[in-house]
Amino acid sequence: MASAQPHPARRTRRAGLLALGALGLLAACGKGGGAPADSAAAADSAAAAVTVGPENMVLVARDRVSSGPTLSGTLTPERSATLRAQVGGTVTAVLAEAGQPVRRGQSLARVETAGIAEQATSARAGVAAARGNYELAVRNAQRADRLLAAGAIAAQQAEQARTQADAARSQLSAAQAQLAGASTQLGRASVEAPFAGIVGTRRVSVGDVVAPGAELYTVVDPSSMELTGSVPADQLGQVRPGASLTFSVTGYPGREFTGRITRVAPVADPTTRQVQVIASVPNQGGRLVGGLFAEGRVASESRDALVVPADAVDQRGVRPQVVRVRGGRAETVPVEVGIRDEATERVEIRGAVAQGDTLLRGAAQGLSAGTRVRVSAPNDRAAAGGAVRVPAGGGAGQAQGSRTNSGS
Repeated sequence: MASAQPHPARRTRRAGLLALGALGLLAACGKGGGAPADSAAAADSAAAAVTVGPENMVLVARDRVSSGPTLSGTLTPERSATLRAQVGGTVTAVLAEAGQPVRRGQSLARVETAGIAEQATSARAGVAAARGNYELAVRNAQRADRLLAAGAIAAQQAEQARTQADAARSQLSAAQAQLAGASTQLGRASVEAPFAGIVGTRRVSVGDVVAPGAELYTVVDPSSMELTGSVPADQLGQVRPGASLTFSVTGYPGREFTGRITRVAPVADPTTRQVQVIASVPNQGGRLVGGLFAEGRVASESRDALVVPADAVDQRGVRPQVVRVRGGRAETVPVEVGIRDEATERVEIRGAVAQGDTLLRGAAQGLSAGTRVRVSAPNDRAAAGGAVRVPAGGGAGQAQGSRTNSGS
């Protein structure tokens, strides 16, 4: 008996099912045999990455860096005057207020001058009388000389007339000196600005009775200020007259001002070992005022260079070096250190580094060369996926000890 053959369509359906089953077995075998190896490799790769916070990374920048000793002191007007009463009396007029601009010779106040005015009037009258007596004595002496020449009088009479003329001349000189003194006193009753500037303080009011020497006004010239500060004696070699300085003052945050050293004290303070330094500061526009505290630095050397924070350079070894992140891995790069800016805590570096390079600082400098580095966000929590978090204040040992195994 002939056996029944399967229908061609059934044969095709059965072959397809067998193929799908074979593919499923292959897929199942692949999942069962390869998964552990791939997972371990991924874990090892993640465990090798170290997460570094932004606070442990800096960029190499090109900027102006300066070296020189720091300086702190107080600003004062370079030219100022304290005006005092030169005569005693009652203040009858106050003509200027604090903060008011004044001209040279402008009257600021007047003191009652009744007694001085009377003395001046009397002195003028005395001069007029002495001049009249002198002129009369001169005419008498001239007449006596003519009479003597004609033989009308004796020589003794002529000599007496000349003596009287000399005495009258002396009296006139004395009267003129008295008038000059009275006029000077009269002028001193008016308090005038010695130069163009601004009234700093006013310490007198109308009706005040003042004695000679009493302080009435202070006038300052705001166009130029003077910074009186001090520098350590061991850095005196970097300070010289004519050297420039930069400084900041209270009241103007974020702004820098410049000046120039004019004088250096020849003797250091025996207690602090500081040397006084005086600098002239231009003040166009009158922004600076006296009494402000200033902090700055004398610039003994300055240039444009590649600069980084000082703590980004490891100088503990024979040669300074930095830890740079390139291609996601840490590498050690030897460098040379140039100018050190003590005021901003930055240093100049030279070597195989370029502007924009990323360097590690602080605890992250303890990472060994070749270590994979990942930058965390500021609010990142601990290193998920096996990465290591480098704390900002920790050491290299802390970084290595905090490594987490992703398989645990």
